[in-house]
Amino acid sequence: MHTKPSGPERRHHMSREQRLAEVFVELADTLVDEFDVIDLLHTLCERSVELLQADAAGLILADQRSMLHVMASTTEEAKLLELFVLQNDEGPCLDCYSTGQQMVNIDLNEVEERWPRFRAATIAAGYQSTHAIPLRLRGQVLGALNLFCADRTTLGDADVALGQALCDIATVGLLQERTVRQGALLAEQLQSALNSRIMLEQAKGVLSERAGINVNDAFTLIRAYARRNRQQLHAVAGAIIDGTITSSDLT
Repeated sequence: MHTKPSGPERRHHMSREQRLAEVFVELADTLVDEFDVIDLLHTLCERSVELLQADAAGLILADQRSMLHVMASTTEEAKLLELFVLQNDEGPCLDCYSTGQQMVNIDLNEVEERWPRFRAATIAAGYQSTHAIPLRLRGQVLGALNLFCADRTTLGDADVALGQALCDIATVGLLQERTVRQGALLAEQLQSALNSRIMLEQAKGVLSERAGINVNDAFTLIRAYARRNRQQLHAVAGAIIDGTITSSDLT
């Protein structure tokens, strides 16, 4: 009985166009719920190696403070090379990140003066050429993908465009994840502020009744006490409501 090929065998039978479509769908699927950043970055590395005929890939990403970190790699050697780049502040992926420009078709025999330590470490790891592609969107650069090749591999314009397209999809996913995370933080902060405001209103009413003053004067006393004792308003309000702080304490 004839069975459909699967895994690597199935990919062998696919046309390049079919495989490209499958990969783009796979990367786009990360934009749905339960988005896993690490899985996305590893997928990007793996598919870039597959489609661009590289031997290994590593990816560096900037955090919210613009500190660079090695986030994904296809081999331990690629991971160590990326760590070496960050520790020695030298290599094409750093230039790619700082400029937002592609650094492709780099023959390591020709860059000894520019990146001597990177060149030596990369050749020692068994690679002869490298390519770096930025993760960028509208001038914002999040990181860089570095491809390592055992041979002197040259990427044509179509291959470079493909590599950039893969990185662009990942960048959109990363920016969306950050926006959602920031939005969730903002919503949490807003809810906290609303809760504090409700508690403050309750404390003003309690103090007004206990001290026989109007609510405006009550708020003035609460605010003055909080400032004088370097406490937050919601903390003082809570203490007034539970009786820990009395009206005489405020005056």
